[in-house]
Amino acid sequence: MRYKGLILHHSRCPSINGKGFDFWIGSEGNIFAAPLLTDPDYIHLCLEGDFSKQESAPSLTGRKEQLFAAGKLIFELAERYQISPLIIEHHTNSCPGIFFPWNELVIYPSDGYH
Repeated sequence: MRYKGLILHHSRCPSINGKGFDFWIGSEGNIFAAPLLTDPDYIHLCLEGDFSKQESAPSLTGRKEQLFAAGKLIFELAERYQISPLIIEHHTNSCPGIFFPWNELVIYPSDGYH
């Protein structure tokens, strides 16, 4: 199956389009996988936390572990499904939220995740 890319969500997303999430990434970096991928076009990753409100975003320590785990998962999925790890989209304008730390999600295909 050829996927177009990855879509990021946060766990307080009000809408999941009836598809759910393929991978849940906890605030401490633990990853849980759904039994089957749910969308024929995109792989959906959900990060625990509410990134729509600054005071609700995960703590800096938890966020580093969570974003490291997300980056590692993104590279593993990109390799397995032959997609670019740079094709990462937000779910909606409000998901994963205005305070999602995109700049801390470091993805460099040439030298791997950090």
